[in-house]
Amino acid sequence: MSKYKPEESDGSVKQGLGEQFCSIAESLRKRGVSRRDFLKFCSAMTAAMALPASFAPRVAQALEESKKPTLVWLEFQSCTGDSEALLRSANPTVAEIILDILSVDYHETIMAAAGHQAEEALDKTIATFKGKYICVIEGSIAMKDGGVYGSTGGKSHLDRARQVCGGALATIAVGTCASYGGIAAAVPNPTGAVGVKEAVPGATVINLPGCPVNADNLTATIVHYLVFGKIPALDGHGRPLFAYGKRIHDNCERRPHFDAGQYVEHWGDDGHRKGFCLYKMGCKGPATFHNCPTQRYNEKTSWPIGAGHPCAGCSEPNFWDTMSPMYKRLPNVPGFGIEATADKIGIGLVAGAAAAFAVHGALNALRKDKEPTDEAKEG
Repeated sequence: MSKYKPEESDGSVKQGLGEQFCSIAESLRKRGVSRRDFLKFCSAMTAAMALPASFAPRVAQALEESKKPTLVWLEFQSCTGDSEALLRSANPTVAEIILDILSVDYHETIMAAAGHQAEEALDKTIATFKGKYICVIEGSIAMKDGGVYGSTGGKSHLDRARQVCGGALATIAVGTCASYGGIAAAVPNPTGAVGVKEAVPGATVINLPGCPVNADNLTATIVHYLVFGKIPALDGHGRPLFAYGKRIHDNCERRPHFDAGQYVEHWGDDGHRKGFCLYKMGCKGPATFHNCPTQRYNEKTSWPIGAGHPCAGCSEPNFWDTMSPMYKRLPNVPGFGIEATADKIGIGLVAGAAAAFAVHGALNALRKDKEPTDEAKEG
């Protein structure tokens, strides 16, 4: 994984850490990536950052001139789902992320080095590029009893996070566990699990919650920094607005069925087969902010609601406690009047639509009554 070789003794970080001193464009050319594919990637990242298509040339220019950013990836209390999402990413592929866009110098799950060699590579990277590298954290951090419930390389996760995140240009918390503690932080939270920002208050942290993180959002966050020289605008929960600025409900493909009062009543019923709204089945889309409907997963082919399962609200803080039970609809959701039950909303909308059609018909009839007849015109 890493180009760093512990047996090298010439002290050359440039040699030891490989191609990160090349520009991204140079690295792409060396690997035979065509100009066409490069521009397609830039367009995809422009869309992921919710920018107009006209920004694509600017993204391309910035990536052509930028050096490959150094990145270290630490895994704490997690299911490794975010690393799996990275390995299965299709746009860009994991090879493009690792080999062409980023210089990933430490990732326990996929790097070739192990043990003391791996730890030496990490220590050398964070010392050489202090204040310049990007840290990615996967998994929550145990705080209880001094952090004894999680350790790597003889150091507690808490100590490791404070060491690495404290010297990073920015830290990206991928997944809900790293962002807010996730399932590990659910009641009764025996390890005192928290998100990165709570464990390292002084660090610059960007949260990319979700179970798992969408690799497109991770890459787009890094590309945003390379293009604009700063981290993206964040919401009150530390999430990039380009990915978490809109509710799932507002972009959901089943929203027209919600507006029409058409809901799935039971799993496998006729409404379920026809793609009706899943609100009654426990969908938390009205209370969840994420770009799942537009970015999607599995080469952008699907996402939970598209596959017939309600949104679990996994990109929200404390979702495991606040969004439960999973298959029961939320009784009160702040927003646009969804405090009323789905039944009342549906009935009200249908009644309103019927009334509108009735008024429209009456006005047309009145208009026709006022129009002069052909005989009157001729007279």
